[in-house]
Amino acid sequence: MAGDKRRILIQLDGDKHASTFDRVVAIDAGVDELFTCQQVTPEDVAPLVHGAIFTRGVDDLKSTAIFVGGSDVSLGQKIYDTVRKTFFGPMRVSVMLDANGANTTAAAAVLSAGKHLDLSATQALVLGGTGPVGQRVARLLAGQGAKVKLASRSMDRASVAAKSINTFLQYDRITPVAVSSDAELVAALKEVDLVVAAGAAGAELLPESARKQASSLKVAIDLNAVPPAGIAGGDVMDKAKDRAGVITYGAIGVGGLKMKIHKASITKLFETNDLTLDAEEIYAIGKTLI
Repeated sequence: MAGDKRRILIQLDGDKHASTFDRVVAIDAGVDELFTCQQVTPEDVAPLVHGAIFTRGVDDLKSTAIFVGGSDVSLGQKIYDTVRKTFFGPMRVSVMLDANGANTTAAAAVLSAGKHLDLSATQALVLGGTGPVGQRVARLLAGQGAKVKLASRSMDRASVAAKSINTFLQYDRITPVAVSSDAELVAALKEVDLVVAAGAAGAELLPESARKQASSLKVAIDLNAVPPAGIAGGDVMDKAKDRAGVITYGAIGVGGLKMKIHKASITKLFETNDLTLDAEEIYAIGKTLI
């Protein structure tokens, strides 16, 4: 009978070895069968999708879903877009994009900030803003009405990323800034309520000297779990920790919510056969959990 089929998740991963992290989370989220495909390219997608949509009746397609992962977020986005283009009419299954955990991490970071700030009235600075997590943090913050400074050591890279997000959102709330010097970083921190550090592992983006000059700062979120910290003076375990009047979160402090969002999103895939879960949809799922 319809609805009695075993829940199958098809994992499309561009890496040589598909993510064991994503596989464990899928099983813990209650998936009955996990089909893992690795070293996937966009050219491989169509037959994999056809295998997912032509094997069950339309009423049973909600029991099959696709998860797009891998460490390369740009490749993951291309695979996700190709998956969606391969569907037609009712012949589709729900699909989620979370390459390198970028969407679930960004959603958890923004939701954590929203516990302490009215995001629609927030001025935010995203350090490491041109990276995959940084861009999604900026996008989600802007989507909630925040004014966002997207920072990079290169103004050219910051400008390209800011323009891309503003075009996606169809309004301009993202401003590119360069932070290649201490003076530029201090200037970028002016009137900022929220800082999110989303740079590469082990890179300090906000040193103590600059942080002390951020007189308006209320919330600081560091998504770097590898020493040294992305934001000096915090700890990877911080979860709404008050440090000298600033509420701080570390990567593990955000990680608990990230895991809840990841599992809940996987579960959501099997409610219907037509969900497409990218950053905004995953954020909305996370919002129901807090």
